[in-house]
Amino acid sequence: MDLNKLRVRRSFIFTPGLKPEMFSKAIASGADMVCIELEDGIAIKDKDEARKNTIDALKTLEVKNDVELVVRINCQRTKFGLLDLEAFISSKIKVKALMLPKVKTPEEISFIDDLLTDCNLDTDLHVIMETNEALENIYDIAHASKRIVALYFGGVDMAAELRVENKPENLVYARSKLVHAGASVGVDVIDVPYLDLENMDGLKKEAEFVKNLGFTGKGSIHPKQINILNEIFTPSQKEISHAKKIIDQFNKSDTGLVVIDGKLIEKPVLREMQRKILVADKINKS
Repeated sequence: MDLNKLRVRRSFIFTPGLKPEMFSKAIASGADMVCIELEDGIAIKDKDEARKNTIDALKTLEVKNDVELVVRINCQRTKFGLLDLEAFISSKIKVKALMLPKVKTPEEISFIDDLLTDCNLDTDLHVIMETNEALENIYDIAHASKRIVALYFGGVDMAAELRVENKPENLVYARSKLVHAGASVGVDVIDVPYLDLENMDGLKKEAEFVKNLGFTGKGSIHPKQINILNEIFTPSQKEISHAKKIIDQFNKSDTGLVVIDGKLIEKPVLREMQRKILVADKINKS
């Protein structure tokens, strides 16, 4: 886990690249991450205009320190994806983070990593798992670049690929495999947005479900969902106290395991305890 890359990523919201006048509203929505959308949410006839509008807007857009701005480009295996990459690399702006959709292989990530390195860009990568190939290769994909800071579950496309209804019980294996890959490199794992805007109880239930699977955040489709997500994915005071207790005990111990409150705890648990404390500290400072 690269502590320098650690951000608070409890929630994210998309904003269309075609409408830069909406960017500031998204940034002020309370979401930890704002993703400017150039992919599925933009019609083919509008792709070029959305790209141009986004690049122009980013030259003057003010972003708060506690908001992470990400641009979701088109699939890197398509013409529009290559045009997106070329445009951002050639622009005067230094894009801090790109979101890569419909990834299939680790080689795709390596290619973009090499391209960014060749252009001296310190750009982070957010990678979406939403294809069967990615499900098969996600561990290797997660290890393909140190630029990767978060893995995302594309539930709608993944359900279609697996020929199942998009319900949590049908996608446990896919979600768990993503969590396993993310945990192996210490990056955040973010769940798909909840699509029923009127069902807040359903949103809360699904967010708690994926949190218990190991996810660290979840997407939203409307600002009114964000407070619930931020609350659920914020470590509780009880969790923070417990994490500090575990770290203190390990610091005093010279072994790889300790007993706390009658329970045996081994050293690998430390990384998650440190992550919770760091996230809580960042939230309190923001």
